[in-house]
Amino acid sequence: MAPKIKDVAKKAGVSVTTVSRVLNGEKYVKDDLKERVKRAIDELGYTPSHIARSLVRKKTNLIGVIVPDVTSSFYSTILSNIEQTASLNDYNLLVCNIIEDTDKELKYLNVFKEMRVDGIIIMHEKLNDDIREMIGKLGIPIIFSSVKPTDQPFASVIIDDFAAAYDATRYLIGLGHERIGFIGGDMRDVTSGQNRYIGYCRALADCDIPLVDDYVRFGDYKTQSGYELIQELLDVEVRPTAVFAVSDDMAVGAMNAVRDRGLAVPADVSIVGFDGSQLTELVRPRLTSMEQPIREMGTVTVNVLIDMIAEPEKARKGDVILRHELVVRDSCRRNE
Repeated sequence: MAPKIKDVAKKAGVSVTTVSRVLNGEKYVKDDLKERVKRAIDELGYTPSHIARSLVRKKTNLIGVIVPDVTSSFYSTILSNIEQTASLNDYNLLVCNIIEDTDKELKYLNVFKEMRVDGIIIMHEKLNDDIREMIGKLGIPIIFSSVKPTDQPFASVIIDDFAAAYDATRYLIGLGHERIGFIGGDMRDVTSGQNRYIGYCRALADCDIPLVDDYVRFGDYKTQSGYELIQELLDVEVRPTAVFAVSDDMAVGAMNAVRDRGLAVPADVSIVGFDGSQLTELVRPRLTSMEQPIREMGTVTVNVLIDMIAEPEKARKGDVILRHELVVRDSCRRNE
């Protein structure tokens, strides 16, 4: 039978209250009593109940994280940094990979509620009415990371996706490209869907380059999507000389398709990605990408959320907007 807290108290010759104070790291417990309690814990092999301690402390040191697709190179990278930062601050994660399934998200939010998480990080913005209602009633700190829902009062840690897409497109224009294809994401997403597409369109307009509908395709940010969509662009009678893909995964898929068609990057088609994930250095040619500060984004998200947990009455209202940066590698060339 597993030892209980009263067994530890009896062996250490102290009260149950003293054992509880030692377990919770409270001050004003004499050093000799602490040592007796710790020795008794080791000898008995006692493991304190996390749930019981949480009820006493009114804090679980748990953070719930909603990830739309953990297989994405972007989300896997930011999630890794979220975990590292949380661990350094003595927090544990409950990670829920919803695979774009809002019904699954609702189920996981109920799990977060039952587990009494101290705060929640959400990394997508396709919220249905049930989810909006639930997160509005949870009464705990919530922060969005890498996205900014337009109809939610919660703070977000993001970049300016419009400006980033604009800058990526202007880079290609600066290399002499005018026939620039666009491989976009889900247009239900304001942040990574609509804002990046509008940035691309604005850059063309500012340079008096007409928007060609045949050069625009929309997918789901994944490698296979990029592979399939660029095939359609390559089949256009006068094909693009450059393509801007709104995720590195899509850009890598596009690069593979170009090679499979017997063409070359960047000799035949220049390609720019978006995110700055580790994929950019793994592929050949190395991928030029509009880099989000992914690791910083994960760190800042956790730190802001922990501040909100510590002082809920001072919960951050405004967004944290991080800087984007185009990292030039080998996948683009000047169009002569």
